[in-house]
Amino acid sequence: MTAIALDGLATAAKIKRELSLEVEKLRGQGITPGLGTLLVGDDPGSHSYVGGKHQDCAEVGIESIRIDLPASATEADVRAAISDLNSASEVTGYIVQLPLPFGMGANQMLELIDPKKDADGLHPENLGKLVMNATGKFDSPLPCTPNGIIELLKRHGVETKGAEVAVIGRGLTVGRPLGLLLSNRGVDATPTLLHSASNDIAGVVRRSDIVVAAIGSPHFVKPEWVKPGAAVLDVGISRVDGKLVGDVDPEVAEVAGYLSPNPGGVGPMTRAMLLKNVVEMARA
Repeated sequence: MTAIALDGLATAAKIKRELSLEVEKLRGQGITPGLGTLLVGDDPGSHSYVGGKHQDCAEVGIESIRIDLPASATEADVRAAISDLNSASEVTGYIVQLPLPFGMGANQMLELIDPKKDADGLHPENLGKLVMNATGKFDSPLPCTPNGIIELLKRHGVETKGAEVAVIGRGLTVGRPLGLLLSNRGVDATPTLLHSASNDIAGVVRRSDIVVAAIGSPHFVKPEWVKPGAAVLDVGISRVDGKLVGDVDPEVAEVAGYLSPNPGGVGPMTRAMLLKNVVEMARA
């Protein structure tokens, strides 16, 4: 058997078409969604990622406001830029692109974001609302990658109700918030959060209906670990001999029922959910 691809590129393209219609309606009401980005330094990956987000905005009809600061920018410069984005009426949502220059506290900067403009859904206030909410009815932006994972599963007909889910990785952007979204009413899965100190990771994965690997360890998930027919989502990424490599061994495709490619799986969904957050914040 060969796993059915959880095609993030095609799914994200469909979501962007849907969002473009919503943006057109909002513009007809005199509301223009706008995404702001704050980028500090010269990291090539960050510049490419931010550039892609602004390209997405152009496709959907969202205005984009970009602030780029040099690597020599001080903490005071970054704080001032965040303040400007908080007060800019044309910005309905924005992100502070990570990583920030060495020595600059990312968490402290993120906490300065107006929670109502938190396009990444990672402000402590919005994460707190996610913790408190078990009904699935949200009035705050959701973390983009976890929300993209849920949406990718839903749009491919992968059943989550009652499903056991192994989430490998306890990071802030994926593992921790994903567990909360999976257990919300309407998704109704049973997640197990695994990490480097977990016992019998292979055993937990083997009994799971859905596996999400987000640790940045090349080919960590082995085919013999995977339950036949399970849905496997490869989120983490590493560079090996100059090539990008995911967390899932390619041979898992011969065992799994569904497999998200990396790249081309969850990554495009993350960007699509960012746009969705910006549009929903403009509508609020």
